[in-house]
Amino acid sequence: MTETLWAALAPTPAATRVIVTRGPNEAILKANLRTDPHHHRALATFLEAMALWEGRVVRAALVADDDTTTSGTSLFRDCAIDRDEGPLFSVDVVWDRKRQRTRDGLGGLGDFRDLQRLIRAELSR
Repeated sequence: MTETLWAALAPTPAATRVIVTRGPNEAILKANLRTDPHHHRALATFLEAMALWEGRVVRAALVADDDTTTSGTSLFRDCAIDRDEGPLFSVDVVWDRKRQRTRDGLGGLGDFRDLQRLIRAELSR
């Protein structure tokens, strides 16, 4: 597992938006999940599953802003408590910034541009 998958998870009051990409432009998964995961290991298990499925390490960003950090979602608490990152994935909490519009081939699931921008910013480091 030498190549990297990039994931961004953005909790909102209505749902947790998720995007996973191979590189900056190839979206392979988009989802709108529950705002609050049913199990405290859901985030770690999801990222491990993606790594095992694709055979690549996952580098994930949990997106924070004023609304999400006070909304009551357990993702930030679970991320802080369950810091058992290993060889399959890592998670960083990142502050949301505005970004420009881009298109990919997976329409119909809503606007994921802000999450793709975060992945591009990480790749450019």
